[in-house]
Amino acid sequence: MERLDQRAAAVRIDGARLWDSLMQLARIGATDKGGVCRLALTDLDRQGRDLFVAWAKEIGCTVRIDAIGNIFARRAGRNDALPPVMTGSHIDTQPTGGKFDGNYGVLAGLEVLRTLNDNRIVTEAPLEVAVWTNEEGSRFVPVMMGSGVYAGAFTLDHALAQRDHDGVSVAEALDSIGYAGPEPALGAPGAVGAYFEAHIEQGPVLEAHGKTIGVVQGALGQRWYDVTITGMEAHAGPTPMELRRDALLAAAQLIQSVNRIACEHAPHARGTVGWVDNYPNSRNVIPGRVKLSVDLRAADDTTLDALNAKLRAECGALSTKGIDVAIEQVVYFPPQPFAPELVDAIRTGAQTLGYSSMDAISGAGHDAVYLARVAPTAMIFVPCKDGISHNEIEDAEPAHLEAGCNVLLQAMLQRAGGAA
Repeated sequence: MERLDQRAAAVRIDGARLWDSLMQLARIGATDKGGVCRLALTDLDRQGRDLFVAWAKEIGCTVRIDAIGNIFARRAGRNDALPPVMTGSHIDTQPTGGKFDGNYGVLAGLEVLRTLNDNRIVTEAPLEVAVWTNEEGSRFVPVMMGSGVYAGAFTLDHALAQRDHDGVSVAEALDSIGYAGPEPALGAPGAVGAYFEAHIEQGPVLEAHGKTIGVVQGALGQRWYDVTITGMEAHAGPTPMELRRDALLAAAQLIQSVNRIACEHAPHARGTVGWVDNYPNSRNVIPGRVKLSVDLRAADDTTLDALNAKLRAECGALSTKGIDVAIEQVVYFPPQPFAPELVDAIRTGAQTLGYSSMDAISGAGHDAVYLARVAPTAMIFVPCKDGISHNEIEDAEPAHLEAGCNVLLQAMLQRAGGAA
């Protein structure tokens, strides 16, 4: 199935059509600053889903929807009994999201199918484009919900019971927009032959190195913690420096330590304190309690375990007379390597097409992270301007988007067996 005829290997996507589709979808939920606000399972999400479904049916795809609202647009293969070669991403956005995060992966998949139709190319295995529900996690938690249910990371009942800030459940929201589908939400063993996901990098590395294609090796594992540092509130004037139990001073030392221990495991370790709550937060009171978050990430469990051990040692060292430090791990995502044969197909595709490339690691979570638990999986990154994402000014070059889609086309054809 991995042999391509000469004409199939020479096919290229229509970059202008891909760009036009992205801009059309971006009008649904467009913001004044040029971004998109299209939260999961809102009416705007329904409009975006309806547009995708209409486009898929226009090119002859059959469309099915599962019980968590995932959409699958299928282009039949010569041997339709084979498991499909799948691509996709998501179209829900952050409240201040951009035009490309997730949307590019969905519409790059659609453009692949359009291009194959234009060139009358039949693949041996069927092809599918997936739109995964609630990847962003902005309205409902957990993140990557649709792909997580599909991969068995959590149950359908658990996902359907989750509620937003207004008390609306996922089940109620799916019903309200008409996307509570009849298909089983848990993917059957062997249901996907291979999964590719094209995505903007959401970081600055490709742009900094002047590379067009990121050949993604896998996704960083993550450990998230809640830390509470307890000292004693006291008057800022009468209390001498040597007699203070300053919780914020200890927190500042821990924040520096988080940065340092991540730098000790370069280049792929990450350490971030993104949220701090200082009590009582008064100008002339020595802080008595600080709560903060710690986010540690690494490409392999050995490094992630080392980061964990060092963080806990730092917390222990700060737990001196008068200061107490309590640490609780609240999230763990194991590092997820991608399938070497699919990664190689992406690398080879970039080289064959003449695009500059480099190996990359995904620092963010993507639907591909869950799909990799049930099918051979790989990702294609393209640069985004200044590495900015989850922001209304998120931007990408049309030529880079076209290049990534061409690599996706060739990788899917290689896996599915494309012949004129």
